[in-house]
Parts: sequence; C-alpha cells; structure tokens
Amino acid sequence: MQLAKRNPATLLSIDDRLKTPLYHQIFLILRSQIQEGRLSPGALVPGEEELARQFKVSRITARRALAELAAEGLVTRGRGRGTHVTARGEPPPIRAGVEGLLENLFAMGLKTQVKLIEFDFEPAAPDVAAALQIGAGQEVQRAVRVRSLDAGPFSYLTTYVPADIGRKFSRKALEQQPLLSLLEQSGITIGGADQTISATLADTRVAPLLETAVGAPLLRISRVVQDGAGRPVEYIIGLYRPDRYQFRMSLDRVRGEEQNTWSARVAPAAGGKRSPRLIRREKSR
Repeated sequence: MQLAKRNPATLLSIDDRLKTPLYHQIFLILRSQIQEGRLSPGALVPGEEELARQFKVSRITARRALAELAAEGLVTRGRGRGTHVTARGEPPPIRAGVEGLLENLFAMGLKTQVKLIEFDFEPAAPDVAAALQIGAGQEVQRAVRVRSLDAGPFSYLTTYVPADIGRKFSRKALEQQPLLSLLEQSGITIGGADQTISATLADTRVAPLLETAVGAPLLRISRVVQDGAGRPVEYIIGLYRPDRYQFRMSLDRVRGEEQNTWSARVAPAAGGKRSPRLIRREKSR
C-alpha cells in the first residue's frame, strides 16, 4: 500500500525546525490520513518496512510511529496480520459557520462541556488593549477555558473582557454559562463581531490540555465582539483541534463585468430578510 505521494526530505526538513522527532512526523501523517478517511476503518496500514522505505528512516523509527497510532487507539496490530485502522465511533466534529455566527457560538456553549483553567484580572497587554480599544495597562478580566465533546477536548479559549464588565459576573458563573450569555445578562446588547482565522501549532502548554501532540496543527480564531454601539466588549483567541472542529462558509458565484468572483453568502435574518449589517460589509469589500 502506498501513502499519498510526498517529498519526505522536504517534509522532514520543515518539521525538523520544530524539533519534532521523525517517528512523530510519520505518526502525524498517518493520523491525518485516518481522520480524513483516506485510510478507512479496517484498511491495512503500511508496515514498518514499507514506511521505512517511503520516508527513508529506520525500521525502529517506523515501528515507533505505528506504536503511537496504536496507543491512541487508531490502529490495531497483530503478529502475522499487520496493522489495521480501528473502526472508530467518534461523533462528527462540530461545524461552525459564518452564517448566524453569534447564534452558533451561543449554541455551542450550551452543547459542550467547559473546564475553567484560569480566571483573574490583569493589566492589558498592548495587543489586547488594541483589540478592546482601551489604554495599554488598563485592567481586564482574563479567563482560559477548555471546551470538550464526548470525544474529548476540542478548543482552548483565552478571553479578555474590560474590567468594568468582567466584574459583573463571577468565576463560578463562567464555569456554568457561556460568556456571551453572561455579557447579555449584564445588560450588554451584542451588536456584531470581527473574526480572523489562521493556523498555528500546539505548544507545550496547550497540547496536553487538548490531548494532542506538541507541534500538532491547530486552527487559530481571534474574534472581537462589539456591543450595539460598536464598543469592543470581548476579545477571544481560540485554538481548535481541526479533527474536532471545522469552519464552514457558504459562497455564491458573483458575475462581474471583468471577472467572476466568490462572495460569502449572507444568512437570512428573522422573516427571511438579509442582515443589514452583513449587507453593508458585503458591499464595502
């Protein structure tokens, strides 16, 4: 069996800068193929000899990669029978969309389990102050939470709220309710949010809490939530396991005079009308 064609030398030279062991690099490739369905339940995984040849590593290195897959329950190994992908009954990953963004976030907060890791008040760092449009060093409430599904943790969330808002609810309340709900209970009318999506790697602090490997890829989503007057009331940085959280966007094909383009589809509001806020942004871009 052949894996998807890759250039092992290029891959290893890139990952070597991350100080990731060779066996773990191979493990990440195989795990990705299993999670994406390219190696389906029951499929035979390449053996030690074949992996060693394809990735130009020793059999010991290949054996450790397969052992790590087995330790995570992704494969079963048997003498004389080879290594096979385990049939996994994990629920599908959460899928969040641009449409109804804030409503989706609120619903996700109600349907998932949360563990509050940190909760305190501190001076705002320059990037936090800029996001919340406050002075550097001004006090903010900072909280770190991990959200989980039945399959395990999927997000590591760091939130910053201006102190005058953050003092309206307690640590215990944040352990029991979504932050958006607490903001609304404190009298804030949520008006909208600006969001940026990028990618990062799990570090030694985040990886254990998300039950993933150091150096594993993560989605990074930063979001600034504003009230009805446009004041930033929350700045959040979320790190997500891509195998348990997927971001969806619906697109429409727009025909132009010079060329055709893709445009984000605007969600219908109550009564079937489009959101005026989103329409204004759509026209301005």
